[in-house]
Amino acid sequence: MKKISTIILDLGGVILNLDQELTFQNFSKLGFDLEKLNDESTLFNDFEKGFINETDFRSGLNKLIEENVSDEKINEAWNSMLLDLPEERIELIKQMKLNYEVYLLSNTNSIHISWFNNYFENSFENEKWEMLFNRIFYSHEIGFRKPNADIYEFILNEIGKTAKECIFIDDNELNLEGAESIGIRTIWAKQPLSKTTLAEIKMISDAVAERM
Repeated sequence: MKKISTIILDLGGVILNLDQELTFQNFSKLGFDLEKLNDESTLFNDFEKGFINETDFRSGLNKLIEENVSDEKINEAWNSMLLDLPEERIELIKQMKLNYEVYLLSNTNSIHISWFNNYFENSFENEKWEMLFNRIFYSHEIGFRKPNADIYEFILNEIGKTAKECIFIDDNELNLEGAESIGIRTIWAKQPLSKTTLAEIKMISDAVAERM
């Protein structure tokens, strides 16, 4: 048995504060029923897997409701779920890196990441987002999306780790089930990243070490 060497973190809801209901509300004001559109179309899945670009995504939305909502309004509504990133969470990631390799794995898309990169650069002038992690994996760049097992298998192959060496932290229980299906230990982030999360990681790591 190998010790825990690796932490894989989700972005939204774990590091970055989210309110997805705001996006549903703001799209509704524009005439979109996102829940219905998601049920009837592969548009959102295709966008977050990088199968289509943001131009295709916006035009696809307009075709579905037979309207012509501007790019700016669609982007604004789409990004409204993205809130803030408290600075203490950056420090927690740095603490984590003292003992583990730390990776980021997020279901996301080019519109959200453009907003986030701009937000982070303007909010934390002395920090480099990519330097906080050993590597960053965004769904739209790698062509896989949680909770499917193939995304976790892809990550393990890319970072050269076994499932038993890793802990995956996510706020979505379905995503955790996908990771657990291939043997990755998980922590359900019912609250965003905190000192409690670090304590949970240590508890799991210590338990594994005791069995070695």
